[in-house]
Amino acid sequence: MSQWIKRLSLPPIQLAILLLVVYFTIHSFSFLTMGLLSLFLLALFLGQKRQVFLKVLPLLCLFSLFVCFQRLQWQEEDQSAPTHLDRVHLLPDTIQIKGDSLSFRGRADGRLYQVFYQLASQEEQAYFYSLSDTVEIEVEAVVGEATGQRNFNGFDYQAYLASQGIYRTVTIKTMKEVTAVNSWNPFDWLSSLRKKTIDHIRTHFPAPMSHYMTGLLFGELGSEFEQMSAIYSSLGIIHLFALSGMQVGFFVDRFRWLFMRLGLTKEWVDWLQYPFSFVYAGLTGFSVSVVRSLIQKLLANHGVKKLDNLALTILICLFFLPRSLMTAGGILSFSYAFLLGVFDFEELPRWRKLAAESLSISLGILPLLMTHFYSFQPLSILLTFLFSFIFDFLLLPGLSVIFLLSPVLKIDWVNGLFVCLEEVILWVANLGFRPLILGKPSDFLLLCLVLVLLLIHDFRRKKRCLFALSLLLALLFFMVKHPLENEVTMVDIGQGDSLFLRDVSGRTVLIDVGGRLEFASKEGWRKRSRESNAQQTLIPYLHSRGVGRIDSLVLTHTDTDHVGDVLEVAKHVEIGEVYVSPGSLTVPDFVATLKQLNVPVHVAEVGDKIPIMGSHLEVLYPAETGDGGNNDSIVLYGRLLGTNFLFTGDLEQGELDLIENYPNLPVDVLKAGHHGSKGSSYPEFLEHIDAKIALVSAGVNNRYKHPHQETLARFEEQQMQVYRTDQQGAVRFRGWSSWRIETVRE
Repeated sequence: MSQWIKRLSLPPIQLAILLLVVYFTIHSFSFLTMGLLSLFLLALFLGQKRQVFLKVLPLLCLFSLFVCFQRLQWQEEDQSAPTHLDRVHLLPDTIQIKGDSLSFRGRADGRLYQVFYQLASQEEQAYFYSLSDTVEIEVEAVVGEATGQRNFNGFDYQAYLASQGIYRTVTIKTMKEVTAVNSWNPFDWLSSLRKKTIDHIRTHFPAPMSHYMTGLLFGELGSEFEQMSAIYSSLGIIHLFALSGMQVGFFVDRFRWLFMRLGLTKEWVDWLQYPFSFVYAGLTGFSVSVVRSLIQKLLANHGVKKLDNLALTILICLFFLPRSLMTAGGILSFSYAFLLGVFDFEELPRWRKLAAESLSISLGILPLLMTHFYSFQPLSILLTFLFSFIFDFLLLPGLSVIFLLSPVLKIDWVNGLFVCLEEVILWVANLGFRPLILGKPSDFLLLCLVLVLLLIHDFRRKKRCLFALSLLLALLFFMVKHPLENEVTMVDIGQGDSLFLRDVSGRTVLIDVGGRLEFASKEGWRKRSRESNAQQTLIPYLHSRGVGRIDSLVLTHTDTDHVGDVLEVAKHVEIGEVYVSPGSLTVPDFVATLKQLNVPVHVAEVGDKIPIMGSHLEVLYPAETGDGGNNDSIVLYGRLLGTNFLFTGDLEQGELDLIENYPNLPVDVLKAGHHGSKGSSYPEFLEHIDAKIALVSAGVNNRYKHPHQETLARFEEQQMQVYRTDQQGAVRFRGWSSWRIETVRE
């Protein structure tokens, strides 16, 4: 293949990147992909001879047809997915159990599904926890679609599953029969073998040692490691567990050394490396970074080096493993490999070379990290330098030897070392170094960031150019973190309330934070460890907008679905001051929570003003001390960019007090009280304020049936336009001098 590419007189890496951009332009059309394609074609036209351009153009057209056909094929798979399923083939190494929740990936009629089931008993939980054989389950189930994106810049579970070749979810109502099956599919064998291996480690080695063994050797950290995983992530070093070049190199090199010591020729070992690579990829769950590294290792055996090696790897994946390039892991893996191939600091002394490479790669990958994770931990550069030696040169070989000896010799005394390691990690985390919240760049800004970084690399030896480009880069980062616009966003947090306001100066106000309501207490084995609502919705949105500080947090009242996640939010976002109603301070649990926040608390009084957007939000209610409940909600009113907003919390009967106390209360946008319940939005209140728009924050298919049809009928009678999070996801007003309204879902 490399010889054929050379006939085009175009460097293989340029051709590979060009085809990669074409691939993303067709599969994920956007300003970014179209802009990149236009720039690459222009550079090709201006930078190469005419005959080279004419040679490449037909190839691009043929490849475009191939990708279009591929896209149509995927759409057909999606549209033709069955609506009924009565049998599913379980893949053992995908089993995940959290309390009474079971999930796994299953196969039926050649299609993959993401399957969910609520376990009925502790015995059933134990059975699936230890299950490592391939089985077929006869079920009564509902086939549906995964949840799509619900917040701006939010996680799109539906798109994620589609990138794995999964177009439908299956919710099992009843398991009728579980039958062991003998499969001739090698992928099933590897799935079973991987699950047996992971189970062996978990039963033979104590925690936390077992977590590191399954993570570093087989790419499986497990739900028991969630708390430490979050700490590693906050420090920016969770990638130490990502199986890629170092781990692949370690195992492949040991494999080759062993068989060459046994007397096999290099040619034989080269061929044996193919089945070894397939088995190793299967044992690590076919991680895209492992597959990429294995392909590069195999190509290196044939003399393909550096960027030519990466170019062929990209082309192989484009044609044979195209979905691997659609994931965040795939994008980051190939980007790291590209940067490692591009940067060359061989002229520097050893330690300066390592420092220069670390800084250059960290800066080069930063725009992509911002796109997917919105933040950067500067401490990660130093921590990666320190801990990579421990992980790659001590833990990896040490755990490999211990695992191989485990059938004949149990070595678990080293668990104390892992306990010490985690104590060190916890100590570092408690030093208080928060990651820098940079925000998610728009397609245009991401394109600019990538271009400026490429120019910095090209002009790094010209000091004046480097200085000017560095200033431009800093300006672009500033524009990502501080978008020069005003916004009012009703965040979709499910069943609850949270509204975010920011002006062009960067001042921020947050009204409520949401929280998950807990109902009947579950038995011990049924309890699930899961993220708070805020971790899944509000916090990612704030971070994606570059928000690391909330100047004023208004907690309208003490209901859990409005304030339950306040401590979690405070862990990730600095809070300047908190506004509460006088009646909220009569609730002991809420007062205890405020003390834990350790921030100034302002008891709201009628007439208080919170500055925002060159104007203010004025407190209209409550005038008296209440009980911290719905009718004690803080009500805020403000004229923002010529539009009158009224935020009412969970106010119900208190609306009648507003009519009496404010005879002239013109409103354009009403945040409806109590999620659109029939006990709020009184007809006389709606007539009094004469609002044009109603905002309703409610969870999809919530048990309270919010918003009630009676309330919706009142809105319709008043000819109000209604925006609902349960139907449209997050709703955002944004602009400079006037508002434009946008929703996540149509």
